[in-house]
Amino acid sequence: MTITAALVLYAVTWFMTFFIVLPLRLTTQGDVGDVVPGTPRGAPHSENVGKKAKITTLIATVIWAILASIIISGMISVRDFDWRHVMPPASESQ
Repeated sequence: MTITAALVLYAVTWFMTFFIVLPLRLTTQGDVGDVVPGTPRGAPHSENVGKKAKITTLIATVIWAILASIIISGMISVRDFDWRHVMPPASESQ
């Protein structure tokens, strides 16, 4: 795995994890009963983005390490996803 591939894998993992963590323990303005004029009732009541970004970084780093180790070890390769048998056999491509 190249450095660029590792960075792209980490970025994708981080953002996917962030979008999962973002709505957890969310209290909306409608839940609290304090709706600021001009905002929807579903808008967040308090800003916890920094805390959620730190949690995301910890979780995404663990997930990325697992994915990177699987890719680097060769346990799973691109050939494992060649269900239509489009790629030539391994002996011809090497």
